[in-house]
Amino acid sequence: MARVVIRNLNKMFNEVHAVKDVNLEIHDREFVVLVGPSGCGKTTTLRMVAGLESITSGEILIGETIVNELPPMDRDIAMVFQNYALYPHMSVYDNMAFGLKMRKFARVEIDRRVREAADILGIEDYLARKPRQLSGGQRQRVALGRAIVRHPQVFLFDEPLSNLDAMLRAQMRVEIKKIHDRLGTTAIYVTHDQVEAMTLGDRVVVMKDGIVQQVGDPLELYNAPANRFVAGFIGSPAMNFAKVGVAEDGGTICAVGNGMRLKLPPQIAERLRAYVGDEVTLGIRPEDLYLTSGDGADDLSFAAVVEVVERLGSQILLDVKVGSDAMVAAVEPTVQAKVREHLRLRLNAERLHFFDGRSEIAI
Repeated sequence: MARVVIRNLNKMFNEVHAVKDVNLEIHDREFVVLVGPSGCGKTTTLRMVAGLESITSGEILIGETIVNELPPMDRDIAMVFQNYALYPHMSVYDNMAFGLKMRKFARVEIDRRVREAADILGIEDYLARKPRQLSGGQRQRVALGRAIVRHPQVFLFDEPLSNLDAMLRAQMRVEIKKIHDRLGTTAIYVTHDQVEAMTLGDRVVVMKDGIVQQVGDPLELYNAPANRFVAGFIGSPAMNFAKVGVAEDGGTICAVGNGMRLKLPPQIAERLRAYVGDEVTLGIRPEDLYLTSGDGADDLSFAAVVEVVERLGSQILLDVKVGSDAMVAAVEPTVQAKVREHLRLRLNAERLHFFDGRSEIAI
C-alpha cells in the first residue's frame, strides 16, 4: 500500500485552466473522495494520478516515487470506470484474469487471485457467465474484481456507480466500503454525488472550478463549511441561504432580511460585530428549522407561508416562502401542514452559519 501526494498540480486544455494548484496528501490505506459539480476538475485530477492525462505542472508521488512520466501500467494502480468496460466475448473469470495473463502471472496464481476476489465480491457462481448474462450490479462487481486481483498500491474509482439505479447504488456503496475495510488499500474515489462522498470517504475533497474548496472528514464539512459553496453542496436537502443586513439595536446585534429580524445571541453577535452596516449571507440547514407556536416575540423566529408539502415518511419537507425568499424546513412526520398555511419557524441558534457577502468565506 502507499500514500499519494499531489503537489501544485495544474492542467491546461488550450486556454482552459481545468485544475488549479491542487495540493493534497492521501495517507496510506485512506479512502478519499473527490466531489464537486460537473466540470470542477475532479475526474481530470484522478486521470492525472492514473497517468491517463498529462500534467501541465506540478508533481504526483505514489509511495516515494514521482510518477509524472511513468506510463499507467508502471504506476501500480487499478482503476474502476463509470462504464464497466468488460470484454463481452469473455467469461467473468477471463475478464478478471485478463490483466494478470497480460503480465505473465503463473496460471496457479491467477486462479488463486480470481477466486479470492470472487469470494470477496460474492460472485463465485457467476465466473462462467458472460457479461450479458449479468445484472448491472453484478457487472460492477466484476469490474471491481478485475481491479482487486491486481493487488495494487492504489485504487482509483471514476464515478463507478452512476449507471446503477438508486437501490443498487446504495447497496454497492456499502459493498465498496466493506471491500476497502477488508483490503486496506489506499483509494481515491470521484463522484458528483455528495451522499456517496459523505458515506464512503474517510476524508472528502470538495472542488469547484478546478480549485480545492475544502478538505476534511464528512462531519467537519457538514458542521463547519469553509465557504458558501461547500455549505450548499454538502447536505441533503441543501442549506438555506438568505441575504441579511447586520444592524445594531441598543447594543444588540440583529440580522435583518427579507421577512426576518433576528436578535442574535451574544456568542453569534460577536462574530458579526465587525459587519454592522454591511450585508452578509445567513445559512441554516432545513433540519435546524422548527415550527413554533410563538406570536412573534421570539428573537429567532419568523413568519413563513407553506408552498409545497413533501411527505417522505421519516420526515416532511416544507417548502416555504419567507418574504420573497424560498426556504425548506425538515419537520417531524406528524406535522399537519397545508399549502398556503401561515406559520412561524424558529432557527436553532447553535447551528447558524454566516458568510461574507463578497468573498463568501465563512465568518
